[in-house]
Amino acid sequence: MVCDVDVVVIGAGAAGLMCAAEAGKRGRKVMLLDHAKKLGEKIRISGGGRCNFTNLHTSPDAFLSANPHFCKSALRQYDQYDFIKLVNKHKITHHEKKLGQLFCDQSSQNIIDMLEAECEFAGVDLQMECGVTAVDKREDGFYITLDTSVIKSASLVIATGGLSIPKIGATRFGYQIAQQFGLNILKQRAGLVPLVFNQDLLTRCKILSGLSVAAEVSCGGITFAEGLLFTHRGLSGPSVLQISSYWRENWAVSVNLVPQHDVGAHLINGKVRQPKADVTSCLAEVLPKRLSAELCDMLSTVGRLADWSDKRLRELGALVNNWQLKPNGTEGYRTAEVTLGGVDTKELSSKTMEARNVPGLFFIGEVVDVTGHLGGYNFQWAWSSGFVAGQNV
Repeated sequence: MVCDVDVVVIGAGAAGLMCAAEAGKRGRKVMLLDHAKKLGEKIRISGGGRCNFTNLHTSPDAFLSANPHFCKSALRQYDQYDFIKLVNKHKITHHEKKLGQLFCDQSSQNIIDMLEAECEFAGVDLQMECGVTAVDKREDGFYITLDTSVIKSASLVIATGGLSIPKIGATRFGYQIAQQFGLNILKQRAGLVPLVFNQDLLTRCKILSGLSVAAEVSCGGITFAEGLLFTHRGLSGPSVLQISSYWRENWAVSVNLVPQHDVGAHLINGKVRQPKADVTSCLAEVLPKRLSAELCDMLSTVGRLADWSDKRLRELGALVNNWQLKPNGTEGYRTAEVTLGGVDTKELSSKTMEARNVPGLFFIGEVVDVTGHLGGYNFQWAWSSGFVAGQNV
């Protein structure tokens, strides 16, 4: 027996929940499917369990895409303030942590409950632990084959996300559906992910594990000035996660560990003031002591300041202000927050999210080649793209 509906949304994450609710509010008969046991798992684990659900500074320049203009229409149609109104309507208390990042005061579960309530209000038929085995398009609509039934739908929305964090259910399903219908797929790679290094630097990172500094990290002409964290696997922290989305294989990354100081000048001035002072101690005036000791050891520059030429002190300063690192790679999808690449935006209408050559087929959220910076931007893309598709299915 075939169940007939207006809209099927596959993927009950941020974008899928938003789309299903909006379509349902328009009077559409909507079925929302997901293979997972729990609703919105990526929402649940985000922001340390408090969900960084949007950013006050959301604008198109915070997104990466082969077509940087593609996101503009969706962000215009449904912006961060629209989502904040929804959050306020549900009386979810929240706060700005830093840099425009908005978090729930209590729990990310508040956002999941809100979206579930919106779907329930809109009459959405939500089916969890529901595996899709095939999708076909015929003259009268899409036929979605499940484990035990078949659903016929006028519109089909793919909101299955990318490849990041496979332990909570990430799959290639969305890309496979796009390819099945002839849409171009851009190469995927892990984004917002820690960087890993060769054994020599890794050993030092392990020694410094847990230590954090405010640094400027640059690559490919892009710079981020936020926290940098040494871990037992390499480098992480907001500045590193941000730059990872721009880094490519064999590229160098430049790290300024003390952006507010010319460290070479600081060391030379220190030698004038206190020539018998220890190099490491002088450097520790602007850096954590453990990090100062490792950097001095890297250049074999230890002992009294007076024992070293200005040239060597400038070299040590250059190491601190312009540390050139060549990552071996990233930690990959296991810890990546997002997936770069995906469904080519050339295949989609920026105004509706519908596939140009496949009427009734829509792609939203992370499966599309639109990736935001760290700090709530990717959730805003989910809300915006989901809303837009919900108005047009």
